[in-house]
Amino acid sequence: MFVVCGEALYDLFAAEGSEGLSFDARIGGSPFNVAVGLARLNQDAALLTGISLDRLGHRLLSALERETVSTGLLRRKEAPTTLSLVDLGPDGTPIYTFYGTGAADSCLMPDDLPTLNADVWGLHFGSYSLVVEPTGGSLLGLARREARRRLITLDPNVRLNVEPDLDTWRTRIDAFAACADLVKVSEEDLYLLYQGEDPERVARRWLDAGAALVIVSAGAKGAIALTDARRVSVPADDVRVVDTVGAGDAFQAALIAALAECGCKTRDAVTELEESTLRTLLCFAASAAAVTCGRRGANLPHRVELKNIAKESF
Repeated sequence: MFVVCGEALYDLFAAEGSEGLSFDARIGGSPFNVAVGLARLNQDAALLTGISLDRLGHRLLSALERETVSTGLLRRKEAPTTLSLVDLGPDGTPIYTFYGTGAADSCLMPDDLPTLNADVWGLHFGSYSLVVEPTGGSLLGLARREARRRLITLDPNVRLNVEPDLDTWRTRIDAFAACADLVKVSEEDLYLLYQGEDPERVARRWLDAGAALVIVSAGAKGAIALTDARRVSVPADDVRVVDTVGAGDAFQAALIAALAECGCKTRDAVTELEESTLRTLLCFAASAAAVTCGRRGANLPHRVELKNIAKESF
């Protein structure tokens, strides 16, 4: 099983109409999406987060159950559900405004952290759960506890409208990256964090700090994978973009699923990936992201929608 750690919320897509402003509410949150994405790709997945006891929290729980994501690690909280107002730019890029101060997914305490069973082979961390407290500090403790014992993946997924201080993000991301075996980061996030610095230079710094693999996704420009010994790039799939909400989460879920499908469930296995395998992983993840870009919201693909991974690549 793969455990995804972080937020769960509702995205509210705003629309102006003749009768005023209306909202289309969709379940979301980057870690929530990754957990669902893994389940849709036929991987056993669990979500570790705080879930509100309110009606929206009940709906989040029901959605996880429908998607066959394990709910055994959820921590129910007497706190509200985070809401995220989503507007779309002309190119379909989402613009978020968060309403989540004191919300359930921000209230994960050290005492909420579980003892993990032997069948848990990896953990994923990312997005604003890295920096909001007490959740951020609690999850960092979990990452440090499990580092080099299980495969750890990280996607910063920076949200400056939740935490505007860049130094806070940089410090916390570096702390998680030191625990991670695989870091996937968007070019957009790297620009926010390290304006003017070469993305590959930042990636190399995380490799030097201990990561085995760093992947930089660049939307329509494709993605690159970097290890100590290799650099592999692939183009993005052609797609008519409806919006890009959830595309990075689809990419992340597909990366983890592809590693599982080729038996790469340990740090050593990731370290030993050959160039052809890295290319296969990137292409599979890019295809998952393209499917998500072609439809509204964070509607991640099912396994049947993606090509089979060529076993001869491994």
